[in-house]
This record gives sequence, C-alpha cells and structure tokens, in this order.
Amino acid sequence: MLSSLEESRSHGRLLVRLRVALASLVTLSLAALMCDLPSAAAQVYPSRPIRVITVTSAGGTSDIFMRALADEMHKGLGQPIVIENRPGGAFNIGARACAEAAPDGTTICILPGEPIVFNQFLFKSLAYDPAAFEPVTQLFTIVQALVVSKALNVGTVQGLTALSKTKPGTLNYSTGSVPFGVFFDRINREAGADIVRVPFRGGGEAVNALLSGATPVGFLGLSNVRGQMEAGLVTGLMVDSDKRSPLFPDVPTIPEATGKEYASRSYFGLVAPPGTPKPITARLQAEIARIASQPDFLKKNFIERGLDPVTSTPEAFARFIQQDRALAAQIVKEAGLEPQ
Repeated sequence: MLSSLEESRSHGRLLVRLRVALASLVTLSLAALMCDLPSAAAQVYPSRPIRVITVTSAGGTSDIFMRALADEMHKGLGQPIVIENRPGGAFNIGARACAEAAPDGTTICILPGEPIVFNQFLFKSLAYDPAAFEPVTQLFTIVQALVVSKALNVGTVQGLTALSKTKPGTLNYSTGSVPFGVFFDRINREAGADIVRVPFRGGGEAVNALLSGATPVGFLGLSNVRGQMEAGLVTGLMVDSDKRSPLFPDVPTIPEATGKEYASRSYFGLVAPPGTPKPITARLQAEIARIASQPDFLKKNFIERGLDPVTSTPEAFARFIQQDRALAAQIVKEAGLEPQ
C-alpha cells in the first residue's frame, strides 16, 4: 500500500512539473512572438499609400525635393507617396496636422527646424508638442543665399546696408528661416541699417516678390534663386555654407562677406507622428539613405539644388534636435525675442 501511494504521489509531482514546464514554454513563445511583431510589421510596411505633409507651398525647396524623393520611394516601397502642402502659420499649421495624424506610418512629415526647435521659444503656446515627433532622418542642410534684385545695383552686404540708410523703413527682405531673421536684426543693429522683414508662405512666393521688386532682398534657399542668379536677374551677396558653393564659386561665405561667423543653418528633416513604431521609422530611413546614395539622385537633387545631404539615422537625428534646440534657445535669448 505504501509503495503504491508513494508511486501515485511521485506521478502527481511529475505531472505538476510537466504543467509548469509547458506553461513556461508557452509564455516564452508568446513573448518571442510579441517581440517579433514590430519586425514583422516593418517587413510588410507599407501596405497602404503614404501621405507626406509639407509645411511650405508648392515650388519651395522642400516641396520640390520631396516630390523627387517620393518618386524614388514609390519604386522602393511599392506604394504611392502623396504630397500634401500645409503652409502658413510659421509652419505650425502643417506641424499640427502631422502631430494629430495616426501613428501608423501612413503619414510622415518634412519639417524645417522652426516647428521642431524654434517655435516653442517664439510662441506662448503651440497646438502640438515639438518634442513628441518621432525622428526619421535629417534630410539635408540648405545652402542659403543672400540675394538682391539687380535693380538695387549693389554687390556687397556693405553696399546693401548703405543703401538701406538712404531709404529707411522702405527696403524689404524675405526669408523662411527664423535664424536669418535674427541675422538681419543683427545687421540692422550693427550697421545702423533699416531692412524690414516681409513674411511669405514659401520660397516660390518670395522669389516672385523678389523679381517684381516688391521685396527686393531675400535670404533664400539657393535652389529657389539659382535660375535667377544664372540669368543675372538677382545678385548673390553671400552664402551661409562652410565653403563657397560649387554652383556659384564667386559668391563669398558669411565670414568672407561680413568678417563674422554665424552658427545656425537651415535644414529639413523627416519626422513621423508621435508614437509611430521605431521599426517603421528605421525602414523609412534605410530607404531614404539608399536613394540618397545613388550618384544620379545625389547630383541632381542635392548638389544641383544647393543642398548638403545628411540622411542621418533616427537616433542621430534625435541627438541633433536636442543640440539644435539648445542653440535655438540661445539665439532667441540673445536676439531679445519674446514669445507672441
């Protein structure tokens, strides 16, 4: 009897161990499956068309570039890439639309530094959290050119400031970049000039005003004014890149033209709505980096448009944003700008 009882108990303990082992195996299998879900989602992504929100009007630097990039992304990802322009509101209209979009990879957004880092210091409140976007990649920095209408008959920054003193409050300029608005404030302050900023919703509108003479001064993306510079309709006074542009080697850099450095540069990056899974942002970045490495695309859509390619990883772009946010706070403080 005792032997049978002991055997029964031993059998029972064995069954318990088997159940525990089976339960552990199921748990581990489920955990592995859950870990693999994001990877699986990334492998099948995208399964639907992708919308790209831009914050500039048609014809601007980012709009033209994004349409060229979208054509190549369509080939690589197998889904249409639809561009949606949302200009205005100091780029906040498009940024808000991006923040409110579904975080499923069907919406991505090409944004400049203003809504990502600058606007939080310039507005008392924003309808979106600039720190909540999911970084995909910093696409490029823009070579910006200070240009003037040929009718002004000036060829240097010093000539421009001297002219403004003879026409106080009547000489207007345009720029899509907050840092270069600050730069003009510095020029006005240090040279005793009086050049007034006129806001525009995009590079295309600014160039039209430049050519008509309504706003004869602009600090704009080189790609926006390349044709006009080559045709002699506008004169380049300086560029903000570290070296002279190979497109216009006779146009000096900021230090060469003014004797002073300027740390901030304009850029555009690709971000996704808050909460977009990281495997999706990584998939997008890898596709864009692949496209940007193609010699023909690099030459036609970066170099010839006056853009310095970056195509950083999401992690590197996130670090850059943190650094640029600190620089933006410093620039705004030194300029004495108050939130509006």
